[in-house]
Amino acid sequence: MPSRSGGTDEPAAAKAAMRDALIEQLAALVGEAHVIAEAEAMQPWLIDWRGRYRGDARCVVRPGTRAEVAAVVAACAEAGAPMVPQGGNTSLCGAATPDASDASVVLSLGRLNRILDVDPVNDTITVEAGCTLAAVQEAANAAGRLFPLALAAEGTCQIGGNLSTNAGGVQVLRYGNARELTLGLEVALADGTVWNGLRGLRKDNTGYDLKQLFIGAEGTLGVITAAVLKLFALPPVQTTCWLNVATPAAAVLLLRRAKDVFDAQLTAFELISDTALGLVLRHIPGSRRPGAASPWYVLAEFSGATPAAVETWLAACLGEEAVADGTVAHSRAQARQLWALRENISEAQKIEGLSIKHDIAVPLSRIDDFLARAGAALDAAYPGIRIVAFGHVGDGNLHYNLSRPISSDNAAFIDRQPEVHRLVHDIVHDLDGSISAEHGLGQLKREEILRYKSAPEMALMRAIKTALDPRGLMNPGKLL
Repeated sequence: MPSRSGGTDEPAAAKAAMRDALIEQLAALVGEAHVIAEAEAMQPWLIDWRGRYRGDARCVVRPGTRAEVAAVVAACAEAGAPMVPQGGNTSLCGAATPDASDASVVLSLGRLNRILDVDPVNDTITVEAGCTLAAVQEAANAAGRLFPLALAAEGTCQIGGNLSTNAGGVQVLRYGNARELTLGLEVALADGTVWNGLRGLRKDNTGYDLKQLFIGAEGTLGVITAAVLKLFALPPVQTTCWLNVATPAAAVLLLRRAKDVFDAQLTAFELISDTALGLVLRHIPGSRRPGAASPWYVLAEFSGATPAAVETWLAACLGEEAVADGTVAHSRAQARQLWALRENISEAQKIEGLSIKHDIAVPLSRIDDFLARAGAALDAAYPGIRIVAFGHVGDGNLHYNLSRPISSDNAAFIDRQPEVHRLVHDIVHDLDGSISAEHGLGQLKREEILRYKSAPEMALMRAIKTALDPRGLMNPGKLL
């Protein structure tokens, strides 16, 4: 298998020989067809979904079993080659993109895509890390159960990546993040040793809960190869509503009101600005405004509550002017249409052009404070700025994205990203919030986080990294 390196001097020749030797070793382990070393062929694995980060790699390896992952990691560790685990390559912070050197080996896990076990009595499903989220949802549904993690990228993103970033999604309000949905993990450690923690136990008080180290670690401590995940009862009925509200504060009050009436039957509660909706209507074919225009909208989902109960509640909200207008989906097709308006916001923004993105969390009681303070500060600093705000108001997580409406003005604005981040993140921090709610840190925020985490906290994170990956070979340059 030819090397991409050349040169006539001895150090370059030695480097090329070592490169070729590792590539040949990896090909022997997983099959030559599953090692990609040609520069052009590797490109899909070397650029992130947003097109913000581009890297290079020694090669891309596609192992097909746990044993192959372990063998690949061991070979890379012996050769001192950095490793970049990659699932569906849907990271929004560059966490799965290698750096610009060509030293790294990208471990693409899409061939680890088997459903290993479904246990409807124990309410668990055991899956390999390369299974798409949609495939796990479908396998659970086929067994009459629900796996509730739900993301716009569910047809592409993979479970290993979901766990590595502690993915959130639209149903965190009821079911929690990926962390709360995980009972056990199997992980290839930095030296190729495999830790098998695939236990479907809800109680296991036998020391450190090791799986929690790898969930949210963005592949910097090891490679997740399989997981035991929680399942739930399928709701007998779901009702989806599109509600017009005047302000974010009104949306938060409506959330409180809905939780008081429906409790756990309220499974999603999304906030969408009219600016965000406008981008979807402009760029996504087939999109239609559900009703009258409003400054803000709520997309709410009720699971298990009868449609009549939801409509009675909505009528009371309309009568008391807690809601200005409302649309209730009366079929699955109508519900999908409403959800498409929410889920296509990111795609519409991508079509529109670059923006400065934030994935923040604040306490529910501070959401209106954040939007008011950040909006005023940004408008004063950058008059005419366009703010696209939307997200999971039910759990305090907002996506807060900024751009100039005119593309010719936007490039200069994007260049001011550090100062824009500082303005927004300082307000978030002042409100006891987090600068990354569900997307992770990746490359995007690895320096920014140093301003907001305490020195002891960063020291503890580095100590864990050093203990599990002393040579720093696992996804270097991410998170830390």
